[in-house]
Amino acid sequence: MTKQAKQEAQRLIKAIAVLLRNTTWKCGRVERLVVNYLRTQLQRRGRTQTPVNDMLQQLGLSGKQKNEFLDALKRLEKRRIIKIEGF
Repeated sequence: MTKQAKQEAQRLIKAIAVLLRNTTWKCGRVERLVVNYLRTQLQRRGRTQTPVNDMLQQLGLSGKQKNEFLDALKRLEKRRIIKIEGF
């Protein structure tokens, strides 16, 4: 990983994910996992915002899965399903 990629990953981990649209149409497995997690947070706690670090801990992702998770967040943000807000 390059220095810039590491900084980008750290920025994402410290950020907050906000669910904008409740859809998983044309989403992959990890993307559906993220949207479903945010959806359950909305149903249980009534909030659409969740720290990315909390999602990583709750889903138990590490190593290659963590990189796939961060890529899925970027794809979901690009498709305007979620919004990543930095601190």
